Amino acid sequence: MSRYYIPAAIHLLITLKRIKMKTFLSILLLAATTVFTACSNNNSTSKEVETKSNDTTSQATVNSNEPKKMGTVNEVISGYLDLKNALANDNGKKGANAANEISAAIEKMDESALTPEQKKVYSDVKDDIKEHAEHIGANSSNIAHQREHFDLLSKDVIDLVKATGSSKTLYMDFCPMYNNKKGASWLSETKEIKNPYFGSKMAGCGQVKEEIKAKG
Repeated sequence: MSRYYIPAAIHLLITLKRIKMKTFLSILLLAATTVFTACSNNNSTSKEVETKSNDTTSQATVNSNEPKKMGTVNEVISGYLDLKNALANDNGKKGANAANEISAAIEKMDESALTPEQKKVYSDVKDDIKEHAEHIGANSSNIAHQREHFDLLSKDVIDLVKATGSSKTLYMDFCPMYNNKKGASWLSETKEIKNPYFGSKMAGCGQVKEEIKAKG
């Protein structure tokens, strides 16, 4: 090779190295920028997740500090009257829903609000009330079976109401024809007879036997 070409070759190699170095630096700068951007995004996302987590925790703490709603005898009576009206209208499905309301009220009953005498009566009837309500709730398609348990349920609810009173005036009605003419009682919020044992077949069968005044 001629000596004239050697400096040119060296100059070319140096130029190529400079170009490669610039390219390398450009790639390095681009990579650093990408990493920084990704880190910034991750940091923002982490802060958002942390904020949402703190909000959820705070809400859960607030909810846990809220006092649980306790059941009352009036809630049991309300569910019972809904059940009575459903059976009077031959509606087993609504009857089942109302019976479930009674079960729920018994589950969360605040017995501390009862006097010693009331507690004794409630203690005697609460398990039976819940059992009959559960049977009715589980038999929405068998209204005859619901009515059998409603008869037994009514006896317990009447005993409970006479011991604790009610927020509304109630009427104790009696049907002499139900259960092979042995008869059966029930409570109603109105004087008008709407028989829950026979429904539309004998809607007016029965009479008011007693008025239970609302407790002031």
